[in-house]
Amino acid sequence: MESSRNLRGIVAMLLAVGCFSLMDGGLKHLAGHYPPLQVAALRGLSALPLVSLWVLASGRFHTLWRVRWGLHLLRAGLSIGMLAAFAYAIHRMPLTSAYALFFVAPLLITALSVPLLGEKVGLRRWAAIGAGLAGVLVALRPGGEGVASLAGLAVLAAAAGYALSAIMVRILHRTDSSHSLVFWMIAMTALFASLLSLPGWVPLRGDDAWVLAGVGLTGFLGQVAITEAFRSGEASVVAPFEYSALAWGLGLDLVVWNTLPDGWTFAGAGIVIASGLYLIHRERVVSTDSRAIP
Repeated sequence: MESSRNLRGIVAMLLAVGCFSLMDGGLKHLAGHYPPLQVAALRGLSALPLVSLWVLASGRFHTLWRVRWGLHLLRAGLSIGMLAAFAYAIHRMPLTSAYALFFVAPLLITALSVPLLGEKVGLRRWAAIGAGLAGVLVALRPGGEGVASLAGLAVLAAAAGYALSAIMVRILHRTDSSHSLVFWMIAMTALFASLLSLPGWVPLRGDDAWVLAGVGLTGFLGQVAITEAFRSGEASVVAPFEYSALAWGLGLDLVVWNTLPDGWTFAGAGIVIASGLYLIHRERVVSTDSRAIP
């Protein structure tokens, strides 16, 4: 029974990663025509109708109002900054390179859980975090021909924003519903990013209507699939399949943009991914040991 649930979770995670990668491909296209803040706004606006229908269809509309508004506003601010930074970056670098750097986010989540959540991280996991950060330096190669640029730094800023947002989700889940977490992040991102981008708003091109529809649909389906992935399977089994995004990025870069990062970027990504996988392994070991203690 457990193996069947884990298999279901793995399939859902692979579908989620595929959807999010296609969404990122759409964002990369939009970033070539619109300012980063407007891309963040379009991401929220395109997903809002589907998310609203999902909340209404699930009968959970009443759970949207009794929430911790201050934390939701802060999370929306992180979402806008993360999306704008990521849009800026992927306009200037291959998706594969951006993913190689963004994979540092799980390491940052583990590191930030110590001061922000009071969790304990042992020496081995700190060593894995350090190795992952070294992998980022390999991919960036400051002073070399790597992706050490404003675009590379923007990806790292986006990863840091994502990590902080993930920590906030853990806090908010103690009191707020899952539906409110998804709805208010999308709604607030759409509203506030639109307001911030109004001074430099670029009129939408008719040719981009299908891209906007695709971004909204794939973003929504990805959110549903990743929720199902972690609901069905064990996190330590399901989470490693998030790294399949690198294959999606590679395929999109080749097929759509006919570009590839260099070997050093792949080497750095390999180090970061290996560190992340080790963290997942240690988390499972620690959880098993803690359950075994009477």
